[in-house]
Amino acid sequence: MNPQAKLIFATSLLMGTTITISSNHWILAWTGLEINTLAILPLISKSHHPRAIEAATKYFLVQASASALVLFSSVTNAWHTGQWDITQLTHPTSCLILTSAIAMKLGLAPFHFWFPEVLQGSPLITGLLLSTAMKFPPITLLYMTSQSLNPTLLTIMAILSAAMGGWMGLNQTQTRKILAFSSISHLGWMAIIITYSPKLALLNFYLYTLMTAAAFLTLNSMKVLKLSTLMTSWSKTPTLSAMLLLTLLSLAGLPPLTGFLPKWLIIEELTKQEMAPMATIISLLSLLSLFFYLRLAYCSTITLPPHTTNHMKRWRTN
Repeated sequence: MNPQAKLIFATSLLMGTTITISSNHWILAWTGLEINTLAILPLISKSHHPRAIEAATKYFLVQASASALVLFSSVTNAWHTGQWDITQLTHPTSCLILTSAIAMKLGLAPFHFWFPEVLQGSPLITGLLLSTAMKFPPITLLYMTSQSLNPTLLTIMAILSAAMGGWMGLNQTQTRKILAFSSISHLGWMAIIITYSPKLALLNFYLYTLMTAAAFLTLNSMKVLKLSTLMTSWSKTPTLSAMLLLTLLSLAGLPPLTGFLPKWLIIEELTKQEMAPMATIISLLSLLSLFFYLRLAYCSTITLPPHTTNHMKRWRTN
């Protein structure tokens, strides 16, 4: 891609995100979301592969529908209350529509089906942008309206996301799809806590961004797109493989690593809010995600998982 074009798209992404996170008016926030969507489309479809074009089309349709719903909910709220301020979202129907729209934008279950497909059709760096930077503006909108949102609806979506992210990631062999399902289950943890402790949800998002960026950049420098390639990476880049192992275990939320901190704090906060059963359910569902992270970790250390494999290994040649 032309460097000038790349610069324009990167600047537009930055500008769209900044407009959304710094606005108080719904129309401005919507404008920022639209700029973001239009700026990422060429980055998804730059390889001109049919799968990339398909991914860009799916992404555009989903994001345009979600943006229309955001606009609809804000207009409904303004109609009933006369308020265009983001923090003054008080009409119950508007709150429900907005929650659905943001869930579509983020890829929260039950609106998650587009996300793995789009990520699979994108290059790894664009996948990183889709998993982290593109989720920041919608999460900011959730943060600003968190006092008005319906906790029951968000809790149901969160439990569904943790379940879907875990179950659907179990039988994947493509690393981008595995990271997509991992992203869906992490979003579940953010959604369950955002109405009770918005700052904790933001902390979770920041740490998730840090760990996902580490995973994507490592996979990108190792040129790994599927598990069979990952198995041969230990002989070529042992240091990166060791780093990837730690990053994956941190994403899984194993105790001595960073990824455990937000989960611990979220479980603690849910218990304080007398939601111990929900905390138990979402913790048990995160064990499903742990399983496929461990399988990735197995493969990155060239240890075969405990079953016979039928693929040929690629070895380094002189």
